[in-house]
Parts: sequence; structure tokens; C-alpha cells
Amino acid sequence: MSLINETVAVWVSPEGSPVRLVWRARRFRVTDTPTPLTASASLPDELLHFLTHPPKPVAAWRCQGTADDGTSLVFDIQHDDGGARWQLLRAYD
Repeated sequence: MSLINETVAVWVSPEGSPVRLVWRARRFRVTDTPTPLTASASLPDELLHFLTHPPKPVAAWRCQGTADDGTSLVFDIQHDDGGARWQLLRAYD
């Protein structure tokens, strides 16, 4: 695992999950089901309607990306508070 903290370009699906990213001039296609990284992500769905406050929106994701040469990495990416940029927090090989 490497701590990165670099800006990364991210394309998202209509639902908001990442589908593609470009990091250090390399394109990675998301090749798994992205995992939302939120405090409420670990709660079972049946408990969510008992909450008095809605869960925080998903601002971070963990996903596997595969480059055209077959290299696969796992990325932790976070949307910044301003809403316009994404940060690559960590990359795992």
C-alpha cells in the first residue's frame, strides 16, 4: 500500500460510482464493484430506515482498476468538499 494524496481524474456512472480513472497519465477501467467508504456503509439496509438522520453521501470509494496492459491496482479515491476534484488517497498492488 502506498499513501498517494494526488489529484486523479474520475468518471462516474449515473448512480455516482466510479467507472474509469486516469492517474499519472495511465487509464484504468474499474473492473469490480466499487465499495463506498462511508461510516454508514457497514450498516444493514434494514437498519437504515430507523436512523433519524440520513446517511452521509458517498464521498469516497475503493475500487479495482485495470490498465490496458493488464496491470490491476486497488484505489481509494475521495471526492473533495468543493465537489470538483477527486483525490487518490491510496493505491494497493
